[in-house]
Amino acid sequence: MAASSPPWVGLALMPDPVFLELLEPACREDVDAFEVAPETTWRAGDDGGWQPNGFHRAYAALGARTGKPFVAHAVNGNLGGADPRDERRQQQWLERIAADRATFGYQWLTDHLGACVLGDDAVALPIALPMDDTAAALVRERLVRWQQIAPDTGFENSVFYFLLGDWLAEPAFFARILTAPRTHLLLDLHNVHTMASNVGADPFEYLRRLDLDRVIEIHLSGGACSNPSWLPGGRTLRLDSHDAAVPEAVWRLFEFAAPRCRNLRMATLERMEGTVGPDDVAGVRGELRRIREVLHAGR
Repeated sequence: MAASSPPWVGLALMPDPVFLELLEPACREDVDAFEVAPETTWRAGDDGGWQPNGFHRAYAALGARTGKPFVAHAVNGNLGGADPRDERRQQQWLERIAADRATFGYQWLTDHLGACVLGDDAVALPIALPMDDTAAALVRERLVRWQQIAPDTGFENSVFYFLLGDWLAEPAFFARILTAPRTHLLLDLHNVHTMASNVGADPFEYLRRLDLDRVIEIHLSGGACSNPSWLPGGRTLRLDSHDAAVPEAVWRLFEFAAPRCRNLRMATLERMEGTVGPDDVAGVRGELRRIREVLHAGR
């Protein structure tokens, strides 16, 4: 069955056979499009490059069975990395995604805002960027370069556990990045909730400051709080762990933001691999249906 007209209800596919098996009915009946992290579909080849792995085949087969489109949400594009030593890896990364687009027909390509490769080392989470014109220009140039691969490109607002500036200044920084045609924001609402909780700010004020016309996709997910033993004094932080149901606070942000995102093409549910068992399927499917209800109510 082909996808309906946007905005679509999306599901982020995870490299987990149990996840794919349990949610196959949801993929057929509750979902309009699939999001894929391209890096989860590769393995290291004998030549030092990246070759398709078993999940590449599994996702392609799912697309063939359902006739539904794909979008790419990467994790290793290093959007804000400025080290010239990463140039060769970035070019290989782009070439691999271009080859994958021939299989998956990615409708757009996004990644997380920040630096994820420092020198030759990949870091576990994106590192925050200074919110200045130099960083904005670097990210903007990367997004335009990526349009060789996909006509629409963008970045996701990230979760950072330290910032180079005021979190409520991010929307103005984003506006300085998103000046080129067909460059977009992927608005992750659990990330907004997480940052607001951790820095003590108003998430609705953050959303009011954003240019929501630049939002191409929305992410919804759940998370958890850190172990009190991790920090002196027992303070806990909200974690963007994608390992639980979407909290009501995030649904409220979605109900606020979705009708205001006039160019929204998809709202995507994220749930990490290894966190979906048989007892979770009904809840996940209920969340997908709730996304559709909010999208329809907003239009």
